[in-house]
Amino acid sequence: MLVDFSILPEESRVWIYQANRSFSEDELQEIQSKLDIFIENWTAHGSDLQAGYTTKYKRFIVLGLNQNLNSATGCSIDASVHFIQQLEKDYKVDLMDKMNVSYKQGDYVAYKTLTDFRKMAKDKAVSKNTIVFNNLINNIAEFNENWEVPASESWHSRFLK
Repeated sequence: MLVDFSILPEESRVWIYQANRSFSEDELQEIQSKLDIFIENWTAHGSDLQAGYTTKYKRFIVLGLNQNLNSATGCSIDASVHFIQQLEKDYKVDLMDKMNVSYKQGDYVAYKTLTDFRKMAKDKAVSKNTIVFNNLINNIAEFNENWEVPASESWHSRFLK
């Protein structure tokens, strides 16, 4: 059951998928239509899942699931992964690689491999104050508080000596 992401409880589980490029406005509209259909039909053992999504910076897809009503199961999580993989094919984009880093450069969101980000940190091209996106967060409360943070407050800090 599709609901507005903003009304999901703070303890709702989230999955964040970052794209290796920005989506165009047309692509975002298509993706949002596909997300509407997917979530409207998303179930766990035949029970509706109360879920929503948001897209951020033309680059991130964030799925939220109210697990107070029904929890995700292996099959429902598999269904969401297959859905995201289909988006990857449809739009020739990488959404599943967690070993890449997105960070802000002014108003622009940059995307680098972990190796490149590590080198940039060593070369002082990014600092502890660089705003990074911590896609390892687990729920909406963490998403609201700790998703967009200075690198010093994220797992990225290990590269900033």
